[in-house]
Amino acid sequence: MMASRILTFIFLIVTPFWLRPAHAQDACGILSSAVIVAQDSDNTVLGKITNSFDSDSIFYEFGTYGNEFSSDSIWNEFSTFGNKFNSDSPFNEFSSCPPMIIKGGNVIGYLSTNRKIRGPISPNLLKALCKDEL
Repeated sequence: MMASRILTFIFLIVTPFWLRPAHAQDACGILSSAVIVAQDSDNTVLGKITNSFDSDSIFYEFGTYGNEFSSDSIWNEFSTFGNKFNSDSPFNEFSSCPPMIIKGGNVIGYLSTNRKIRGPISPNLLKALCKDEL
């Protein structure tokens, strides 16, 4: 019994929260109100993880950060931050400096398709899990 509790504790410490068994609402609740910030020389803000009615949300399709035609949107595949070949883009699966997910002044993960870095969450997975949950 004690060994199982220790293993569970170790699992919770070393496994990023979005890989733990949980409901989408749990992950979205943790990420809610977090800010996405690029690791470029300007620390460019790329929007917030909030409901799709917030004008600063990456899910607000008519706003700066959620519009697929905006140069500041991760959803614009021709922009700096949406282009899968740019090292600052969350869609570059080889990037070692993808956008940070910041909440309460702390980096809680990275928005990235690179599964070899610590704490990544794919932007497409984030959208599928949280767009309608927040």
